[in-house]
Amino acid sequence: MNNQLQTATFAGGCFWCMVEPFDERPGIESIISGYTGGHTENPTYMDVITKNTGHREAVQITFDPAKFPYERLVELFWQQIDPTDAGGQFADRGESYKTAIYYHNEEQRKIAEESKQRLQESGIFKASIVTPILPAETFYSAEEKHQDYYKKNSFHYKLYKKGSGRAKFIKDHWGFKKDKKDLKQRLTDIQYKVTQENATERPFQNEYHDHEGEGIYVDIVSKEPLFSSKDKYDAGCGWPSFTKPIERQYLSEAMDTSHGMRRIEVRSDQADSHLGHVFEDGPTDQGGLRYCINSAALEFVPRNEMEEKGYGYLTHLFD
Repeated sequence: MNNQLQTATFAGGCFWCMVEPFDERPGIESIISGYTGGHTENPTYMDVITKNTGHREAVQITFDPAKFPYERLVELFWQQIDPTDAGGQFADRGESYKTAIYYHNEEQRKIAEESKQRLQESGIFKASIVTPILPAETFYSAEEKHQDYYKKNSFHYKLYKKGSGRAKFIKDHWGFKKDKKDLKQRLTDIQYKVTQENATERPFQNEYHDHEGEGIYVDIVSKEPLFSSKDKYDAGCGWPSFTKPIERQYLSEAMDTSHGMRRIEVRSDQADSHLGHVFEDGPTDQGGLRYCINSAALEFVPRNEMEEKGYGYLTHLFD
């Protein structure tokens, strides 16, 4: 086992909704749904939601801080909750749905406290941030049916996340705000047409199709990191091609039936920029996928500039 692995524990309301945001990211080894903070040993789900056990639904994350720093975990946690709600989360009310950050050492406590202060000062929320930062207590795993719920019951999970109000809250508070007038001023004509109007640039006549620099490619609109040069290869198609994204959560996919074809369109998750398409004719030894992306949708950040531009947490990709 990796001796550098650490543990993080977060209570963010219904634990069904607290696994997907962290799952399958680089450095995240495991995520367990469970209960913590109460006074009853080995509580069941029914105990927690119907009796006064004092427990909160929570997730316990085992992670490699060299690949996914605790700072990023805390930042991602804030973006899943309403930290101004002291009585629960969204449609779920009561003790078991209250939020909390449970720290496992003094470093985590300090990082969490500083992050909470920055969030309060950011002005994103007018009300006070009430999520407490508490010492970690005994964590009890939830029943198997509650583990990875978003995968086992994906349809119900999506309905629940939407119906509870969580999905809209996240979009309203953390979604990228696009100003089409501003974009037209700061993007080139082809960049605007590709990202905002789903256009496709000419093959072999674009900036990055044969680019070989070491670094990352980010969304030209929102600057969210999308692809690494480590995963770029020459597919011979005339557009930049990648075997995988840096993190799958940075992308969204949709069926594209334009031009009489059936293709899977790829868009950036935050800015909803059109990027290109993904095909199943990529290198088989690297998963078999080919992300065919328009250069006009990307901006390249060289490895030696990643730290100063805020992408230092991704330099592990090149270690």
